[in-house]
Amino acid sequence: MSPRRGNGGRIDRTRTIRFTFDGRPMTGHAGDTLASALLAGGVSLFGRSFKYHRPRGLLSAGVEEPNALVTVLRGEVREPNIPATTTEIHDGFTAVSQNRFPSLDFDVGAVNGLAGPLISAGFYYKTFMGPVLGPLKGTRFWMICERFIRRAAGLGRAGLAPDTARYERMNAFCDVLVVGSGPAGLMAASTAADSGARVILAELEPRLGGSANWSAETIDGTPASEWSAEAVRDLAGRDNVRLLPRTTVWGYYDDNTIAALERVADHKPAPAKGEPRHRHWTIRSQKVVLATGAFERPLVFPGNDRPGVMLASAAERYAREFGVVTGDKAVLFVNNDGAYAAAAGLREAGGTIAAIVDMRAEISAEARAIAAAAGCEHLTGHAVVGTEGGKALSGVKVQRFDAATRRLSGEPRHLDADCLLVSGGWSPAIHLASQAGTAPRWDDGLQAFLPPAPTQAWLGAGAFNGRFSTAQALAEGISAGLTAAAGKGRPAVAPAVGNAAPFSEPAPVFEVPAKGKAFVDFQHDVTAEDVRLAHREGFVSVEHLKRYTTLGMATDQGKTSNVPGLAIMAETLGKPIPEVGTTRFRPPFAPVSIGALAAERFGDIKPERLTPMHDWHADNGATLYAAGLWLRPQIYGLSGETVDQAYVREARIVREAAGIVDVSTLGKIAVQGPDAAEFLDRVYTNMFSTLPVNKARYGLMLREDGFVMDDGTTWRLGEHDFLMTTTTANAGKVMQHLEYFLDVVWPDLRVHVTSVTDQWAGAAIGGPKAREILAACVTGTAVDNAAMPFMGIVKGDIAGAPVTICRLSFSGEMAFEVYCGAGHGTHVWEALIEAGKPYGLVPYGLEALGTLRIEKGHVTGAEIDGRTTAHDLHLDWMLSKKKPFIGSAMLGREGLVSDERLSLVGLIARDNRPLNGGAHVVDYPDEERPRYSLGHLTAACYSPALGKHIALALIRGGKARHGTRAYISDPLRKRFGEVEIVSHHFFDPEGTRLHG
Repeated sequence: MSPRRGNGGRIDRTRTIRFTFDGRPMTGHAGDTLASALLAGGVSLFGRSFKYHRPRGLLSAGVEEPNALVTVLRGEVREPNIPATTTEIHDGFTAVSQNRFPSLDFDVGAVNGLAGPLISAGFYYKTFMGPVLGPLKGTRFWMICERFIRRAAGLGRAGLAPDTARYERMNAFCDVLVVGSGPAGLMAASTAADSGARVILAELEPRLGGSANWSAETIDGTPASEWSAEAVRDLAGRDNVRLLPRTTVWGYYDDNTIAALERVADHKPAPAKGEPRHRHWTIRSQKVVLATGAFERPLVFPGNDRPGVMLASAAERYAREFGVVTGDKAVLFVNNDGAYAAAAGLREAGGTIAAIVDMRAEISAEARAIAAAAGCEHLTGHAVVGTEGGKALSGVKVQRFDAATRRLSGEPRHLDADCLLVSGGWSPAIHLASQAGTAPRWDDGLQAFLPPAPTQAWLGAGAFNGRFSTAQALAEGISAGLTAAAGKGRPAVAPAVGNAAPFSEPAPVFEVPAKGKAFVDFQHDVTAEDVRLAHREGFVSVEHLKRYTTLGMATDQGKTSNVPGLAIMAETLGKPIPEVGTTRFRPPFAPVSIGALAAERFGDIKPERLTPMHDWHADNGATLYAAGLWLRPQIYGLSGETVDQAYVREARIVREAAGIVDVSTLGKIAVQGPDAAEFLDRVYTNMFSTLPVNKARYGLMLREDGFVMDDGTTWRLGEHDFLMTTTTANAGKVMQHLEYFLDVVWPDLRVHVTSVTDQWAGAAIGGPKAREILAACVTGTAVDNAAMPFMGIVKGDIAGAPVTICRLSFSGEMAFEVYCGAGHGTHVWEALIEAGKPYGLVPYGLEALGTLRIEKGHVTGAEIDGRTTAHDLHLDWMLSKKKPFIGSAMLGREGLVSDERLSLVGLIARDNRPLNGGAHVVDYPDEERPRYSLGHLTAACYSPALGKHIALALIRGGKARHGTRAYISDPLRKRFGEVEIVSHHFFDPEGTRLHG
C-alpha cells in the first residue's frame, strides 16, 4: 500500500494524531477518519463478514460503508458497529475490529466459508427446526443449537458499563431546512437565505461542501472546493442561517417534523465543560429541501468482496480529500461514464491506472479521452469475472462480455492489480423522501429509483433527483431555494455555472454471470445465489426477499445493495424492476445513539404527569408521590405530623366540615355523535340512553370475558354529547377498549371518542359545608337541591372562569365535582380555597381520599383487579336485564357465579392494630400454621369516623360470613390477629349524608 501523496485537502499534516486499532499504535493527521488513517498506515483488512467471516476491506468513504464497522472504546464503554469511514480520530482514540476470534488476521470463524452451501439464505429456518433422534428424541434441534447460534449472531458486542457521557435534546423551528451541503444544498440555502427565510443547513460530514470538497470540477472557473468554502463562509455570516455540520438527519415524520443527530464531541478527546457528546434535534420546518446526493453502487461478480475492491468514487475521495492513494496499480471496472472521473482524479493524485474495464462496447468520446489521458489499457465490452489474492488483492481476471445478451466469451485473462475500483452507477439517496412519502419511481435511463411525488412540503435538488452534474445541481439548488422561500421577499442570487462531469446512461447490468461467490449485500453476506434461492423457495415479494435473505436490513438499509439485489430478482422473475418494486426505507437513515434519544431522561424515565394545580400543591405543604404516571398529593402535613396523623386529620375534617381534593387525574373521554347513547348502552352494563341532559349516572364496564374492567360516572351534556369519566389508572385502557369496539366490532356506529383528560382541571369539594362554600363563590347558577339534585349538572362561573359542576360523591358526603379548562385550574382551585376558609375547608390528599372511600365501601383498582365480577363486588344491581352489553354473554357461566368465588366484605381489627393490604384471611387461629386462605385484604386504613382499623377484603363466602370472625395472617410483616367480618359499607350505609 502506498504512503500519502498529493495535498489531501481535508487533513492538516502539521498535526499528528496518535490512536490505537486492535491494540496497535497508529498515527494519522487532524481531519482524518479512522478509515483514511488506517489506509495511510498500510491497513487493508478492516473486519470480518457477518456469516462467513470472510476478510473485508473498505468499500466506501461515507455513511454507506457496509464492511468497515468497528467498536469504539471510551474507557469501559463500548459502542459497536460504527463505520470507520465516518469516525474522526483524535489523540487517544481507541477502536477494535469486530466479529473475529482470536484476531482479525487469524479468525477461526472463517471455517464457515467452507460450509457455504449449508448456511445459505434462511438456513436456520430449515436446519434447526427438526426433531432430534437417539437419546434426546423429542427435543427440537433448535433447543440444542440456539445458544451457539445466538452467540455467533450479530457483528459488534455491546458493553455493560454505564455510559457516563452527557446527551442533550434541542427543538428548532425554521422556514427552510436544507439537508445536505453539496453544491445543490449550498445553493438552495443561499437562495432561501437571500429571500429572508430562516434557514437551517444540516450536513452529516464534518465539513460543509459535500462532493465539491473533493471534486475536480470548477464552478464559474473556480475550483469547486474554493467555491464551496466561500459559499459556506457567506452562510456562516448570516443571522438567519444556522449551520449544523456533523449532523445526520435520520427521520422524516408527519407535518414536516425532522429528527437529526448532531455529533458534538465525538471528534474530541473529551467534550468541553458542559458540552454534550451528542445532541438530538427535533426540527419543525415550513419547507424541506432534500439535497442528500447519491450513493455509488458496486457490481456483482465473483470475489467482489475481497479487500482491495472499492467503489471508484471512494478511491477518488481518499486521494483528493485525504491524500491517500488506495493502490499502486489500480484497475477500474465500470458500466457508466461517471466512473471515469475517478480515473482522472487518481492519476492527478499520483496513482497509476493499470486498466479500465468497461462492460459496455460503446462509450462516449469524453470517457475515451479520459482513458487515453490515463495511459492505461482500455477494455470495453469486457467484465471482471474474478479476483485473486488472500487478505489483499493481487490481481483480477477479465473476460469478454456482451452486455446486450449478458454472455461471456473467450478465455479469461489475468491483470495485475492491488486495487479494483468498481462502479455500477448511482442510486439517489431517497431514504428521507421514502419515509415521508410513497413508493419511489424507477428511471430506466439512470437504472435507479428516483424520489416519490411529495406528500409533504419537501423539494429535491441535485443528485437526489438524478441530476449528476454540477451545473444541474446548482440550477436545481437555486430553484429549490426559491420555491422553499417563496414569498419571503428579496430576489435570489443569479445562478452560478458549473462544468458538467461526463455522464451517460449506465448499462442495465449489475451482475456478471460467472461462477463463484458474488456478493450483493456485503454487510449481511447475501449472495446473488441467495436471491435466486429465495425465488426458488417461493419468496417472490420484495418484502419477503428482504426478510428471508436479510438483504438491505440493519444499519445498511440497502444503500449499496438494494438496486443490484432487485435487479437480480427481477431477472429471475422475468419482470422489469418497476414491477418487482422496492422495499420502503424506514428511519433511522443511519444508526442513532440511544443516549441521544433519551438525552436528559435517564434513570427512571417514566413520564411524569402533573395536574394543573401541581405548583399550588407543592407550594402549600403537599407531600407528592407517584400514582401511576401522575404526581399527586399524598397528604398536606402540618409541622411535626406523621403521614398517619395527617390523613386522619384530613379525613375527619371532611366528615365534620369540608375538604377539597384534586381529581384532575380522572380519565375523561368525550363520547359524541348521533349514536353515542346507543354506544354507551353497549359499553356499560346499565342504561344510558334514558339519561336526561344535564344529569350524570354511575356506570359499570365489563370486559368481554365478563370481568369488571372499570367504573365511573358519565355525564350527558347534550343530546349527542357525553363526558365519560374513568378511574385514573384505567384511563388509557378504557380509551383503547372504546376505540377497538368502534373500529373493529361496530364500525357502523356514528360515534367519535376523544381523550380530554388533559383539557379539564377538576376539584371535588365534599362535606357538610360543601354546598355553602360553593354557593359563596359560584355565579350564574343556583346550587341548592332544586337546581342541583344528586347527579345533577349545572354551568356557572367561579372568579370569572367558566365551570361545569356535577353533584356526585366518592367520599360519601354531600359533594360536588367542579371542572374547568386546564388553564383556569389553579385560579378556580384558589377561589374555592378562599371561599372555604370561613367554613374550615382543608385540602386533602390520596391517603385521606382512600380512607373516605374505604369507610363507604367504594371499589377502586385494588378490588377491580381483573379477576372480579359485578357479583363479586355486589354491583349486580347495575346489570341491565333489558339489553345486551359487552360481557353479558359470560355472566351466567358456572365459574362466574360459583359460591366459592371471592366476594367483597369489610373487616374490623379486633385488637385495633393496623391492617395491611395483601394480608391473607384464614379461619384457623394458629399463627405458625394458619392453613387454608379464605382470601386477602385489598385495602386498609384507620377510620377516624369509626375509631377503628378497618379493611376491605375479597374472601370466600362473602355475605354469608357477615358477623363471624376470622384471622389475618401477614407473616412478612409479622402480623397475625383476629378480625370481624362485616358489610363493606362501614359508614352511613343508607346514604343520608350523601343525599342530605
